[in-house]
Parts: sequence; C-alpha cells; structure tokens
Amino acid sequence: MRVDLFDFELPPERIALRPADPRDAARLLLLDGARTEDRTVRDLPALLRQGDCLVFNDTRVIPAQLEGRRGEARIGATLHKREGPRAWRAFVRNAKRLRDGDRIDFGEGVEAQAGERGADGSWQLTFAGDEPVELLLERAGRMPLPPYIAARRAADAADAADYQTMFAREAGAVAAPTAALHFTPALMAALAEAGIGHETLTLHVGAGTFLPVKAEDTADHAMHAEWGRIDAATAERLNQVRARGGRVIAVGTTSLRTIESAAGADGRIAAWEGDTAIFITPGYTFRGIDGLLTNFHLPRSTLFMLVSALMRLDRMKAAYAYAIENGYRFYSYGDASLLLP
Repeated sequence: MRVDLFDFELPPERIALRPADPRDAARLLLLDGARTEDRTVRDLPALLRQGDCLVFNDTRVIPAQLEGRRGEARIGATLHKREGPRAWRAFVRNAKRLRDGDRIDFGEGVEAQAGERGADGSWQLTFAGDEPVELLLERAGRMPLPPYIAARRAADAADAADYQTMFAREAGAVAAPTAALHFTPALMAALAEAGIGHETLTLHVGAGTFLPVKAEDTADHAMHAEWGRIDAATAERLNQVRARGGRVIAVGTTSLRTIESAAGADGRIAAWEGDTAIFITPGYTFRGIDGLLTNFHLPRSTLFMLVSALMRLDRMKAAYAYAIENGYRFYSYGDASLLLP
C-alpha cells in the first residue's frame, strides 16, 4: 500500500508533553464497531465484559540515552537492541566522526567500543569492563524520551517515574509500552471487581518504533526486530479466556505484536520467545487478539498502519480527525483509544 495513504495533519499543540494526573484520568475514545464515544480510561470496567482479559507488557525502560566523546568529537547514542552480554545496537548522533574500533567515553567510568555499522545506519557498541551494562547505564545514561517530546523539552526527574508503567519488571526496553501508562492500582482493582482479568508478557521495545517510514510503499519498509517472550502458562490461560467466550484485549501495540507473533493460523496462542519484526498493515488477519487499547500514533507510522489494519483505514482517519478536533492529546503521554472491531 502507498505510505501516503496513512498521512494526516496533526497540530503541534496536540502532542502531550506530560501525562495525565492521575494517570487513569486520561480521556479515552471508544471505537466499538461503528459506535464512537468520548469516555475516560476510568470507564474501562464498564466498557469491557466480564470474562475479558487485558494483556500488558511488563518490560522496563532502561536509561538508554548516552552522551559521550571520541577525542574532541561529541557523540550521542541511543541503544535500541541488545546483541550480547555487553553489546548493544545503537543509533548514533554525529556518526560521521566515528570509525569501527573507536572508543567512546560516556563519563562516569563508562566506555564503549564501536563495532560494525549496519545497513540501517546503526552501530554496534560493546561496553568495556566487567560490571553489568545495566549498572553502567544507571550511572551514565538517561531516560530516552521519544523524539517528539525531547525536541520540545529536556528529560527531567519526573520522567523517571512517568515513563514507566506500573507493570514494569523486565529491564530492556528503550521506549515505554505507553498504553499501559494509563493504569493505576485503583483501576486494576476496579477491573478485577468487574470480572476482567489480566496477564503479562514481555516485549523489549526498541527505538526503531519511532523511526519514520521512508519508503513510498509499505512493501518496501523493513521493520526493526525486537525481542519478546510469552510463557506456556500465560499462553494457555489466554486460550482458555477465548474458549470461555471472553475477549483478549491487548494493552498497547507491543502486547498485540507479541501475541500475534505467538499465535497460529488457528488462533491458538503458543509459548514463544525470540525476535519479531512483524509488520501489520491493512489486509492482515488478526489471530490472537479481539481488541486493542492504544494511544494516538504518528502520521505515516507503522503503528497507525497497525490500528488501520484492525479497524479499517477510513474508520481510523475519521476517528483521528475527530480526536484532533475535540482536543485529544497524542502520542506517548497522550490520551487513549479502545478499539473493538
């Protein structure tokens, strides 16, 4: 499909720079079949059915943004995928000053050696020493806010908490699974009281999620791979939800892509672990999910293509136009939509 079909105009003032406070006070646009309603995230217990199950991504964002020097040259690096115990793939700023084998000093006793440069322009960085890389990043790194926020304000102490979900447990993401940012212990208790269950899986979100689609046709776009896992017990519980007539509702596109990577053609979800570069565009047949809670996405992005595959492109373009006209807040710290095809 032509990528320009997924374009739309978004006024800059619609981009949220801070999350709603409290988190579950965010607005929610309900798209249930042909029905469109303005609600809030706190309404979820009334919008879902007893027996439904929400699926959350329990990845934890690491301080993956680094600033350093190679000699006199300033080098910025955003880690996006682990490649070994001490090696990470990274997008590098001022890469023209970097060569294979160069050492970068990130301060605080943290150094890395540049390795091969990939076809996508990213570099392999191998961290020196014996300390776990996670400890090095805690010392020298900072929270990697999305570029559309970072371009308008600097990361600060509030982001350390704001940019983690209440489910964050498995360290390894360089971007938050932002749909889950809306959830609070009080909301989870209300959902449980309404008979709505929840499960967790893991997908370590990479910085590739923010990269623009530069191809003119979706067939020519290469997705960045991300590592994920769903265990056998979780997979079987999700299969039982659907067998009993409940719906599996992914919270965020990361949860959805993990489930779809683990689901067979018959719709059964199996234990799965590995890299996924699944790219979902209109025409895709969904196998493991029955709905999606997600934020509002970038024009021409793979995520807007995904929601258009779930709900139809014309439906989503109309919904986004409505959201823009009615003051919904977009992107990572923005409001939510509940998509029930």
